[in-house]
Amino acid sequence: MCTPQLLLLTVVVLMLPDAARPQPSSPAQALPTSSALGPVTPEVATAATPDWSEDPTPGTPSVPENATSDSFPALPICICDLTPDTCDLNCCCDKDCDLLHPRTVFSFCLPGSVRSSSWVCVDHSLIFRSNSPFPSRVLTDSSGIAQFCVRVNNSKLNYFQKLQTVNATNFEALAAEFGGQSLASTSETQPPSPFYRAGDPILIYYPSWSVVSSLRQPAAVGAGGLCTESSPAGFLESKSTTCTRFFRDLASSCTSEPALDAATYYNFMVLKVPRGMTDLQNAQLQVPVTLASEISPPLLAGNTCQNIVSQVLYDIETNGTFGIQKVSVSFRQTNLTVRPGVSLQQDFTIHFRALGQHMAALPAGPRSGNPGYLIGKPLLALTGDLGHSMTLLQSEGSGICSVKRQEVQFGVNTVSGCKFRPNEVNCSHLQEEIYQALHGRPRPEHVAIFGNADPAQKGGWTRILSRNCSVTAANGSSCCLIPVSLEIQVLWAHIGLQSNPQAHVAGARFLYQCKSVQEHQRGIEVPLTTLVNFVDITQKPEPPRDQPQTDWKLPFDFFFPFKVAFSRGVRAQDSASPVLVLCIFLLGVLSSQTR
Repeated sequence: MCTPQLLLLTVVVLMLPDAARPQPSSPAQALPTSSALGPVTPEVATAATPDWSEDPTPGTPSVPENATSDSFPALPICICDLTPDTCDLNCCCDKDCDLLHPRTVFSFCLPGSVRSSSWVCVDHSLIFRSNSPFPSRVLTDSSGIAQFCVRVNNSKLNYFQKLQTVNATNFEALAAEFGGQSLASTSETQPPSPFYRAGDPILIYYPSWSVVSSLRQPAAVGAGGLCTESSPAGFLESKSTTCTRFFRDLASSCTSEPALDAATYYNFMVLKVPRGMTDLQNAQLQVPVTLASEISPPLLAGNTCQNIVSQVLYDIETNGTFGIQKVSVSFRQTNLTVRPGVSLQQDFTIHFRALGQHMAALPAGPRSGNPGYLIGKPLLALTGDLGHSMTLLQSEGSGICSVKRQEVQFGVNTVSGCKFRPNEVNCSHLQEEIYQALHGRPRPEHVAIFGNADPAQKGGWTRILSRNCSVTAANGSSCCLIPVSLEIQVLWAHIGLQSNPQAHVAGARFLYQCKSVQEHQRGIEVPLTTLVNFVDITQKPEPPRDQPQTDWKLPFDFFFPFKVAFSRGVRAQDSASPVLVLCIFLLGVLSSQTR
């Protein structure tokens, strides 16, 4: 781009007082901003940065006597004319607007809708008469100083440089000169890392197909919590995910859907380190996935799809830079009734531990306090050896109970409800299904006393008290008592120093409210409610007593100190001088008062 040369303007400067100096024919108008004029130094003409507009002000300022009238410039290409047969807002080159002076209507002109221009400005007080053949303006900047500006006619500002001819000879040279870093795949340009780093995808190998992929941990996406398979498991990132799968035709998907078959989650080899990709025939760099539980393949029996996967749990042992040493997987399988639009909730957990470390209960998440609970943190629960968070019902937009659940937050009283559509009609099965909907799966058996409770230490947990409904109502065998409400009562208290109290759970219980319904009734909707109530039972100590205060008392006998001093006999001789000084002082005070 060429830099415009400053043109010497023929001007006459008269060093006259302000009163005798000639004034322009009309007052100058104020500029909305000074960015179009650039920095201005008195007595020195300064070229301002082009503002991509034809005029440095949207108004029509006063023009010196010999200023050249400036008509609206026509552009051969109007880049902001995007709507045919319609005037585009602030597009000063749009012919559909049919405006002779668009700046009088628009607040500003879009970039590229007017010709670019370059302006030179000096203090207006230095100008008596302009002989410049170029358009000029008298403007006022944001500081209130009048400026005399002349537009330099530099046509090079309105055009790009001539397009270069590209052919097979100079293509590579131009691409190397003006191009940036290539977006080529890193797997083609960089060798695999010698070991896994935290967060790296875990590589797996399918020997039957000679395919290398990454270990996936399905996660929920969207408002419905649908499962997505594009979430890779990160090295050393222990976490749990829950998602939902919907089936239009479960009868055909029961044995053909890979996500329902347990074999999908272990029929591969895990690469110990990423460099195992370079030698896929080396079995020493691969780890098989061992089964830690008994499984059965999916089976469609009548109207029930049996042995489908509802929970997958990986346990991975690592040894620093030597990578993955052992991988085991366990499953939980369930049965699902075939019906249109049936859904299945699946849980996926990956747990990393050091080689040789004792396998404890899998952590469900971070601590809820250390040691005491923090307000708003999840209330920890324990089922068997599995630690997890206590959850509540959550409804969808239609009010139907969602498969997604919300966590119980410590110290936060909550009420939630939804409409539940049971699948079972038998009384005992119906009760079990509603119980599971109320307290979640797995059912909490213990609650953590402190926020940092270890699932392996049973002493850090207290059992949840509960009492279920009876199987059948007393008024007849055709009725069934089902729970419709669950109230979770948690008693907690502060212990420890008052300056740093720690919240702990003293006890918890489940209170069910039951309702009698007709047994073997299909298509019913049961409104369910869950409540959480935290009760503070802190016993505060007695307030501390006040600090001892000093009570100053003077003897009633004013001359008591003197008597004590003289009664000491010989020892009083050492203090005779201070006593005499005190007596002289007192005599002086008495004599001054008698005058």
